[in-house]
Amino acid sequence: MAYEIEIGRGKRGRRAYTLDDVAVVPSRRTRDPELVSVSWQIDAYHFDMPVISAPMDSVVSPETAIAIGRLGGLGVLDLEGLWTRYEDPRPLLAEVASLSDEGTADSRSLTRRMQEIYSAPIDPDLVAQRLKQVRDAGVVVAGALSPQRTAQLWKTVVDAGVDLFVIRGTTVSAEHVGSTEADVPPLNLKQFIYELEVPVVVGGASTYTAALHLMRTGAAGVLVGFGGGAAHTTRGALGVHAPMATAIADVAAARRDYLDESGGRYVHVIADGGMGRSGDVVKAVACGADAVMLGAALARATEAPGRGWHWGPEAHHPDLPRGRRVRVGTVGSLEEILVGPGTTPDGTTNLLGALRRAMATTGYSDLKEFQRVEVVVSPYQPT
Repeated sequence: MAYEIEIGRGKRGRRAYTLDDVAVVPSRRTRDPELVSVSWQIDAYHFDMPVISAPMDSVVSPETAIAIGRLGGLGVLDLEGLWTRYEDPRPLLAEVASLSDEGTADSRSLTRRMQEIYSAPIDPDLVAQRLKQVRDAGVVVAGALSPQRTAQLWKTVVDAGVDLFVIRGTTVSAEHVGSTEADVPPLNLKQFIYELEVPVVVGGASTYTAALHLMRTGAAGVLVGFGGGAAHTTRGALGVHAPMATAIADVAAARRDYLDESGGRYVHVIADGGMGRSGDVVKAVACGADAVMLGAALARATEAPGRGWHWGPEAHHPDLPRGRRVRVGTVGSLEEILVGPGTTPDGTTNLLGALRRAMATTGYSDLKEFQRVEVVVSPYQPT
């Protein structure tokens, strides 16, 4: 039974840990980094690195999705972003990057202006066009929709030739309860995945039970995380937060138990959010992740559409914004950030080189093995 702390006489809570709270421990064996494999495979698709881009306008354009794919990762397009609302969104991306936090010239706030920009309707023809652009480049094609938009646009996405379908929300459940009077009925996730002919990655989930239910829908992968990214204000707005180290470990336990329950079906665990530096990626895998979905880390690339700024869909929610545009700066090209050579000592460049070296230092040869590395809990000391 998990150890609980008494918050007060009427409430107890389980202690949970962030990635900052944990560290990996070297073992008696080491190896050369060149002998370490960081490759990863989901369904029929093999990748040289366990990195997926977060589907955010500040991170991914069709061009950056292609570049990430050519480097060995997976670029995921936000099919509800500016690239599917406007024929040429570049001027608007530039405007978002240039807006003052104090408000625009006519005194409207940054959030209000972003809400206006994102209120334009999604054009299904642009959805198909953007996905075709990535497909024509010869890399794996992935697109993301929220649960609310999936029922409306899934056929357009599949007909455009998507290889991996991502259903991503702040939190996604297999048992969503919706109003019977709603214009669009709640998505029946299990039926949807069963009838779809492409693998589906779904999330976020942050608990053992929620993840196990998502795995039972037939998902190929489960995204782990809830409002933990650099651009989120979910904890302050909703009071909800899931420390990532504990969340990943809990969902990894669900993966193990579902593997037994299903007679050998392996569902991939993908950590999503709160991993801005290479050490975070290392510890996410150590806690049980098969791959990581990165936002802020890739928004620092010179090619990133956000121009050194980073924001997600929560920042322009029409009713309850719970995100913000944050300054992440620029540290190098996508290639330098992902595979090096590193140009910074703070873990913002050569993420995969750092992962290789951490695995070599602790004596592990591949990602599955590295999930068994010893981990300790210690007070975080910023460097």
